[in-house]
Amino acid sequence: MAGVRYVGASRVYAKGAKPAVDMLDLDITDGEFMVLVGPSGSGKTTALRMLAGLEPLDGGRIEIAGRDVSDVQPKDRDIAMVFQNYALYPSKTVAENMGFALKMQHVPRPERDRRVHEAARILDLDEGLLDRKPKALSGGQRQRVAMGRAIVREPKVFLMDEPLSNLDAKLRVQTRSQIAELQRRLGVTTVYVTHDQVEAMTMGHRVAVLSGGTLQQCASPRELYDNPVNQFVAGFIGSPAMNLQTAPLTDGGARLAGAVVPLAPAVRQAADREKLTEIVLGIRPEQMHLTDAGGAATGPPAGGAATGPAPAGADPGSAVLLGDVVLVEELGADALLHVRLADGGGAVVARAEGRKPPAPGQRVAFRVQSADVLAFNPATGARLAG
Repeated sequence: MAGVRYVGASRVYAKGAKPAVDMLDLDITDGEFMVLVGPSGSGKTTALRMLAGLEPLDGGRIEIAGRDVSDVQPKDRDIAMVFQNYALYPSKTVAENMGFALKMQHVPRPERDRRVHEAARILDLDEGLLDRKPKALSGGQRQRVAMGRAIVREPKVFLMDEPLSNLDAKLRVQTRSQIAELQRRLGVTTVYVTHDQVEAMTMGHRVAVLSGGTLQQCASPRELYDNPVNQFVAGFIGSPAMNLQTAPLTDGGARLAGAVVPLAPAVRQAADREKLTEIVLGIRPEQMHLTDAGGAATGPPAGGAATGPAPAGADPGSAVLLGDVVLVEELGADALLHVRLADGGGAVVARAEGRKPPAPGQRVAFRVQSADVLAFNPATGARLAG
């Protein structure tokens, strides 16, 4: 096992073009499960391929276990990679696929067989599957074979490039829990790339969010969710996404949907310091609590939490927003309300109790607590202190 370190690592595909990865600084500790997440074109796969040695560096360096491997051949980096498309040999059996790299390294047959059978046991691959060809396996079984081929190598670092993207939704949920449990049992440093923020949040010890080749934030899933450093991270992390609404500043706070949302003094001071006339408010769907028009709670928030906030006027640190329901997505235990806010406030999504949600076309009111509202600079996207 070993830690990984990116130090100002950059990759530029064409002269004069914007870097695909721009001055990446990232420390991955020994035994950590690090997820690189971001939209298409964010540089996450390029960063992984740079670590694997499949892409050269145009600046900076990469270290594995304290050793600079920037100019080291892929075969000498002691890493194992799991690809998106499985990359299994169709003419070879499962056992032969898993043990092929060891055969090329001239590992004795008894040792190869021992490692293959041990990996099959870890991955819950039935012994009867070892003699099958890949075409006789399901997608989930093929992915586990690809992982087994990496495990038998006993590398210092596992690299996984969107290994679940070819699986159906149910199998993805099952397999991501298996990968997380497998990494915990083996304790091998793992760098995992995905565009799916749900995968990132449920699997990683820490998550590195990339956009446009630049690292935006690296933190635990909870820290990313609660304390995003900028508007991009706030909008990318979370499902459904955070509601982001531009609102003009007033003496009492920020005006949204005909109401004034109070702002923390530090937020207002930051806005004044940057000479802003408007800000972007960020509100999570579960932090929009249904009330009646006067502000009294109409029922528990989704998940059966404690009763809602006090009536309007009783809490100066909150605001009541009005809107019309456009669409209701019923998910069973809860429902997602797509709402058009009053007074041109824009579209938002709110999470509500699923058994008796409001109907499309109904006027609704939501109470939001100012402590739950984040604020961002609309020009730079940076979060305003609060």
